[in-house]
Amino acid sequence: MSFFEELKRRNVFKVAIAYIVMSWLVMQVADVILNNITAPDWVFHVILLLLGIGFLVAIFFAWAFELTPEGLKREHEVDRSQSITPDTGKKLNNLIFAVMALALGIFAYDKFFLSASRDAALVEATTQAVSEQAATRSAQDPETGESSTEQSIAVLPFVNMSSDKEQEYFSDGLSEELINLLARIPELKVASRSSSFSYKGKDFKIEDVGRELNVAYVLEGSVRKAGNQIRITAQLIKSEDGFHLWSETWDRPLENIFAIQDEISQAVVDVLKIKLMGEAPRAQVVDPQAYALLLKARHIYAKWGKENFEKSLEALEQALAIEPDYALAWTSKSATYLAQVQYGYLDRDKGVKMSLEAAEKAIEIDPRLGSAWSRLVTIRLTEYDWAGAEAALRKALELAPNDSSTLSTAGNMASSLGRYEESLAFHQRILDDDPLHLSAHFNYAVTLARMGRLEESGAAFQHLLELNPEGWGSHGILAIVFMVQGDASKAWDETAREVDPMFQEYARILVLPALGRSEEVQQRLEVFTGEYQERLAYLIATVHGWHGNNDQAFNWLNRAIDQGDVLAVRTMTDPLLAGLRGDPRWGDLLGRINLPYPIESASGE
Repeated sequence: MSFFEELKRRNVFKVAIAYIVMSWLVMQVADVILNNITAPDWVFHVILLLLGIGFLVAIFFAWAFELTPEGLKREHEVDRSQSITPDTGKKLNNLIFAVMALALGIFAYDKFFLSASRDAALVEATTQAVSEQAATRSAQDPETGESSTEQSIAVLPFVNMSSDKEQEYFSDGLSEELINLLARIPELKVASRSSSFSYKGKDFKIEDVGRELNVAYVLEGSVRKAGNQIRITAQLIKSEDGFHLWSETWDRPLENIFAIQDEISQAVVDVLKIKLMGEAPRAQVVDPQAYALLLKARHIYAKWGKENFEKSLEALEQALAIEPDYALAWTSKSATYLAQVQYGYLDRDKGVKMSLEAAEKAIEIDPRLGSAWSRLVTIRLTEYDWAGAEAALRKALELAPNDSSTLSTAGNMASSLGRYEESLAFHQRILDDDPLHLSAHFNYAVTLARMGRLEESGAAFQHLLELNPEGWGSHGILAIVFMVQGDASKAWDETAREVDPMFQEYARILVLPALGRSEEVQQRLEVFTGEYQERLAYLIATVHGWHGNNDQAFNWLNRAIDQGDVLAVRTMTDPLLAGLRGDPRWGDLLGRINLPYPIESASGE
């Protein structure tokens, strides 16, 4: 008998087929389970390795042993006349057909039955949420009057599953890009990056995320990048009960990253049954290496500091060398130049010029890029060009009406112009959609202080500090609020909690005279001035203004304007400078920064 025939007689081929079919079924089940619990890639690889080893063992046993009525025996010990291998072969055939039928059944069950059940459950949940709209949210769709809670989502930072922790910029960047992409769907409310990323690295329950961010759904996932290959897993979860509505895994080359983003966005639209007024937004397709460099540049920029700004610009230059018409890279470049100017790392005139050129280049490439117009607003404010800033702001709000950064800029600009109610409305719009947006809480509290609503401002700062006890500047400004209220002792105690050394000392210098410790002020102020005069002239001016040193206050305000200190836009409405407003020099000073700017068309104080 030939070797091939002997393999057939001993059912080795049938054992191999049965083992492969059963292994395939095990791998499908394992893939679903491991993706849903976000298990590391190596777990799946270990299962695959064990199945591979098991295959060799199964083949060996099929060749060397035979199943008999008396049990398992070595093949050479079996009497051929009494062999039951034909019966065993039939049983293996039945096993193979049964496992294949089971696999097909599971596939059909998931594809048709479970999918329909999920859709039905989603429809039922949506209907229930609409019927209970008064209990879930007061904001309603102006056309239908239905609650918008069900069409709301938070994109949590995707977990970096790469062996190289330095690749975390890529997983964070992908999460941000998904937030930006989904935020372009007018019918969908998307929690901001600051709120979503507040859960990074923490243990949490999906139900808590939904409640705290006031969203009905949560998108989470993981990213594994190795060279030019990526593995992305994403899953959409109903926050009310943790029910998984959709999950998918992609193993593709890096150049497919934009198609994956589009597929995730489309899946959200489909599962949430969002009725789009226009086409679904699509990710901009650029060279994948340029895209990765942009994400890296943003990651480095967020760390701040002279060297980080320079490294960020290097990455952006590399990205633009690959993709010269990459509008987002030009926008990031504009932001980095301006940050260098504001921190004294780059000559003002040179830096503002380069920042403006980069922003205008981004707008030239993509006139509908809201972030580029928002960047232009900040540049115009640095130039004290209020009309130009307002024109750019109108365009930014037209293109990105729900962008929290643009709304924040609008609120701060309105506050600087004394349009306080308008400022509160902008910051409240952010908080309505994103209750954990720390910057919006901060700006809202500051605006209340400028309006003289000190008790409300103090309460707003206390709430902010409950959300973020280590927030830089929050304790210091709360101390100033207590000082203005006349409680110097409480103000001093609050300065001790400030985590920013610079702002802590600034607040203490303001408070000291009210504690009867005027002799310390001059010494501390000299040290503070020597260290920060090149970039914080405006804050030094406010100290002199609050202490009644008008001549020094005007000198330092003019110096701040000469330096292009962006904080000087606050001059007209800053409570610490209230003592200067009756001085004959006040009008000339405001004229240097083109104030007062016409405010008749807006709601004002």
